[in-house]
Amino acid sequence: MLDIADELNRWAEEGRDFAVATVVSVGGSAPRGPGAALAVDSGGTAIGSVSGGCVEGAVYDLCVQALQDGRTVLERFGYSDEDAFAVGLTCGGVIEVLVTPVRADAPERPVYAAALAAASRGEAAAVARVARGPAELLGRVLLVRPDGSSDSFGASTSHAGGPGVSHEGSLGGRPELDRTAVAETRALLAAGRTGTLELSEDGARCPGGVTLLVESSVPPPRMIVFGAVDFATALVRVGRFLGYHVTVCDARPVFATRVRFPDADEIVVDWPHRYLRRTVTDDRTVLCVLTHDAKFDVPLLEAALRMPVAFVGAMGSRRTHEDRERRLREVGLGERELARLRSPIGLDLGARTPEETALSIAAEIVAAREGGTGAPLTGSRTPIHRDGGGRGTGAVGAREAA
Repeated sequence: MLDIADELNRWAEEGRDFAVATVVSVGGSAPRGPGAALAVDSGGTAIGSVSGGCVEGAVYDLCVQALQDGRTVLERFGYSDEDAFAVGLTCGGVIEVLVTPVRADAPERPVYAAALAAASRGEAAAVARVARGPAELLGRVLLVRPDGSSDSFGASTSHAGGPGVSHEGSLGGRPELDRTAVAETRALLAAGRTGTLELSEDGARCPGGVTLLVESSVPPPRMIVFGAVDFATALVRVGRFLGYHVTVCDARPVFATRVRFPDADEIVVDWPHRYLRRTVTDDRTVLCVLTHDAKFDVPLLEAALRMPVAFVGAMGSRRTHEDRERRLREVGLGERELARLRSPIGLDLGARTPEETALSIAAEIVAAREGGTGAPLTGSRTPIHRDGGGRGTGAVGAREAA
């Protein structure tokens, strides 16, 4: 649901009734992962996708039905089903889809509206919904923010979240279930992950009859491109397409301009190493060094390779790379730190133009993030769809998501 938060937030603000179908779990070669969503409003307009086209028609019908009868349902689609070819899931996988009506007069509507508004603003938030369990719990929803504050739909009011948690409503009048759901949802949010939680009805952290689908929305990861060169212009466009918040940094004000980089989220005129040391990075941050000038590269990479970021790559010829490594050893970097450097940056695609080079760099970033090999799928026996651990649905989702 949160991967189409911008559009759904607009629907909520306009007072539209809509139903959301969200992928809860996948097995085998399923096209899209948990959190992927398709929504249908009362006028029949559809947005999003749960399967890349395989079962969209059947899921659309389920959303229409949910709007009519107000019921939350969990539906399974699989290749082995008798109607597999009828619905079109011929990729060999299995998906479970949670279909939830969100009508304007529903008591839980404010919780959904708050979650969609937060996600569309790029704020960190997580939504937990009961996907499987007793009938009276199906469709219950809980919104949790990083500080632990939460909003919930329920028949009663409790304050079961614990210290620092403002908890309104409940997941069915079960304080212990509320408390555990908030804590576990916060953990998934902190990791930026979307997935399911198996809990018991009494709130124990073990499978016991209640499955929560937790969708996390986090601010987009950062891509910082150092060096305001022609290749950077193309890489900025590709980075934004992939859902990154892209910053261009260069010490030369004549090159680091909005005219040259209209697609950048941010342009910084500063020495690269100085900017890197003062800006905020995390374990999703991608650093692309395109300057291939030792006076910029060495102090920048000396700092970058000692930081817990996701990716550090540098452009240059193999001779430039050898000279760069020698200089980095001279300033004290060890083999373990140097092993993190991807240089020359990019996969071997035979790229020549800035656009082709940007594609090569982006391909390596995705492969590193998702554990891909970079080898052709033709003739390969590696899985086409992996369970990526490097990102959550959310604003990589929301712009990506996403």
